[in-house]
Amino acid sequence: MAKKEQMLRLKFIEEFLRRKKDKGASYEEIRDYLERKYEEKGILDEKLKFTKRTFLRDKEAILEVFLINISYRRSSKTYAIDSDEIDENHEDVFDNLLLVEAYREVKGKKNVMFFEQRKSRGLHWLHGLVHTITHQKIITLNYTKFWEGVSHKRTIEPYALKEFRNRWYLLANERDGKNFFLKTFGLDRISDLEISNSTFKPEKVDIEEIFINSFGIIATENQEPEEIILSFNPEQGKYIKTLPLHHSQQVLIDNDKEYRIQVTLVPTYDFEREVLSQGENVKVISPKSFKEHLNSEVKNMMKNYKI
Repeated sequence: MAKKEQMLRLKFIEEFLRRKKDKGASYEEIRDYLERKYEEKGILDEKLKFTKRTFLRDKEAILEVFLINISYRRSSKTYAIDSDEIDENHEDVFDNLLLVEAYREVKGKKNVMFFEQRKSRGLHWLHGLVHTITHQKIITLNYTKFWEGVSHKRTIEPYALKEFRNRWYLLANERDGKNFFLKTFGLDRISDLEISNSTFKPEKVDIEEIFINSFGIIATENQEPEEIILSFNPEQGKYIKTLPLHHSQQVLIDNDKEYRIQVTLVPTYDFEREVLSQGENVKVISPKSFKEHLNSEVKNMMKNYKI
């Protein structure tokens, strides 16, 4: 495993080339970018030791550790990440590995890193589920719905894994003789998972397309998205700017009075809860139907706070 300093350098290189996309960058441009980043982070105590040989080693480390291939283009003398590998998931992998490295450094030392005590369970199923998805293996499991409290045995065809709010969900088709339909199964509610030797022929389905207009884990395929405009006070707007609500987020106003955005999605239950959680820091501008719906929700909530 690369040391923390190299891990940070690998992330900066990947970050820079990802932004460059097809254009790529020369070794000199990458070196200059690293110097700027080190100065910006206040970690450049002396001249950056980043030779061409160091970069080539880093390039191989990025491929070995993160499975991201950086190609060299002789015609332009530039380096670029292969186009089919430019996605956001790799950035998440980098962030998680940096977290692991930081934890390794403070292991055994108290009062340095404090982790959230409320954690979703079920992550121990991840490895086995990745195997079943990539090899199209039929699985059986016991699943307990929150509102029932009783587990039921399911035989399913696994298709993908999706994260939402630090919880992981399995997207799968239940083999019940009915039409194909992807259901979500929270990993923290799965028990007694068994992998069958039998395989299935997966349907041609675009998981990303199914959730493109969704917020959260509720699929919105074949539902028309709406353009929703929200206005935040300047303080809360800073948080929304650094952690956007949705990939469709567009900034309409950004000044010292408000931070106004537009998102295009299907306003599911998950999204309603997200907006309501912002409290008095947000105002729904449009559409009127969504504003009226949340108004009704707030009135019902107020009944629980009467003194």
